[in-house]
Amino acid sequence: MENKKLFNLPVIGVYQAYLNKVERKGASEAELVKVISWLTGFDAKTLKAHLKAELTFQEFFKKAKINPKAKLITGSICGVKIEEIEDPLMKKIRYMDKLVDELAKGRPMEKILRSK
Repeated sequence: MENKKLFNLPVIGVYQAYLNKVERKGASEAELVKVISWLTGFDAKTLKAHLKAELTFQEFFKKAKINPKAKLITGSICGVKIEEIEDPLMKKIRYMDKLVDELAKGRPMEKILRSK
């Protein structure tokens, strides 16, 4: 999918896929919200409002205050190393993808949130 199409997708559609993935693996929606809130700076209420408003990824991340520790998120997602992604919006989207993957894999929350 080309970047422009992805950037204009509503986050709610991908959020639902994230939720299905983490619940299948034994994690909860509360944990998913915690991970996304950590990355974006949105509290749970604001996150839900943005999802309900069907903000696109571009709009969603424009309103976000990305956690300074997000730069510690490394590794590959969809075969691409996160640290090599040049487009700032795509990097933020991939940060979120990576955090959700880590949650689905059962990684401890303190590690997902780069606390340790």
